[in-house]
Amino acid sequence: MTSAVDDLFPNYEDAEPRRVGPGQAFATGILPAHAIQAMIREREIWATREIEREQIQPASLDLRLGTQAYRLRASFLPGPDRGVMERVEELTLHKIDLSEGAVLETGCVYLVPLVEALALSERTSAAANPKSSTGRLDVFTRVITDFSTEFDQVAAGYKGHLYLEISPRSFPILVRPGSRLAQIRFRRGTATHSDAEMRRLHDEVGLVDGDADIDGGLGLTVNLQPEQEGGIVGFRAKSHSGVIDVDRRAAYDVLDFWDPLHVRPGKGLILDPDEFYILASREAVHVPASHAAEMVPYNPLVGEFRVHYAGFFDPGFGAKEAGGLGSRAVLEVRSHDVPFILEHGQIIGRLVYERLTDRPAVLYGERMGSNYQRQGLKLSKHFKPL
Repeated sequence: MTSAVDDLFPNYEDAEPRRVGPGQAFATGILPAHAIQAMIREREIWATREIEREQIQPASLDLRLGTQAYRLRASFLPGPDRGVMERVEELTLHKIDLSEGAVLETGCVYLVPLVEALALSERTSAAANPKSSTGRLDVFTRVITDFSTEFDQVAAGYKGHLYLEISPRSFPILVRPGSRLAQIRFRRGTATHSDAEMRRLHDEVGLVDGDADIDGGLGLTVNLQPEQEGGIVGFRAKSHSGVIDVDRRAAYDVLDFWDPLHVRPGKGLILDPDEFYILASREAVHVPASHAAEMVPYNPLVGEFRVHYAGFFDPGFGAKEAGGLGSRAVLEVRSHDVPFILEHGQIIGRLVYERLTDRPAVLYGERMGSNYQRQGLKLSKHFKPL
């Protein structure tokens, strides 16, 4: 343990090791909600304020912003020999008090210490990503830890604070202490997923409606055919729009922030460089209670674009048993460098499925007020229905 975190976890080394609760089916895998609750009770997850029940998702935990933000000259990783705040002192342009709410501007890089901190066991690691609503606003976030060499990855046994890098791309955002822009999931052991397991899952539960393209993950294709003639197939973010309060729901008119997209039959959609698009998958996705899914990292072989900032799908997403009946994957797309034509049915990303250690007591969309169950093409929760 480093001296920087001795004040956070002074008695951790003397604590009893965490006991496996009854009903755990597997020793390795993603931890479900009741295991996260046990980690909170046993102080493997710690916070400066009480952790709220609604932060705990079926297989992840929402992370909250603290009271200060730092406007930085550039993004960074601290490296194996330095803490995050050491680098912040070198890179800060100015400090921002979030207590009354503050606007984070587009094109800028900010760092915010999070309310939550960790004291993981040597068997437990973690990974983070933006929440779905964050990605759909084109807000780029990454979790950083002390002494880290990778974004969004928390090493097994890490004991220390968590920090969130935030960079709004399309819209300025209003945030405050407690705003939740990112989520974290916890893993026992090494990540294990294979095409053979995904084929077995598809045979058992049907991971997508229709045939499954499984090769290094489950292939998803883009939908550019509207449900009715002249219908919308996607949205493109407008430039120079207003501020979005990340904690408000159904508060903003779509057309103030987005241009609806129409595609003529048989024609593709040209992605303009550095524009941001919301599209949907052609397939309806099913994530069974036994697994979680994640969009694999951007692959330059499929095109000059990045897909899906928020690539984590909780167990129960699109599942019939959780009221899903199949849910489309909403794709947050940004083209790079050159214009690129997307065609209807083109593979745009792949999902990998990873087993949970045990089934969650409550699934995504099941008595949780989940925003995106049974979704089709859908903007973030901040916008009124079009």
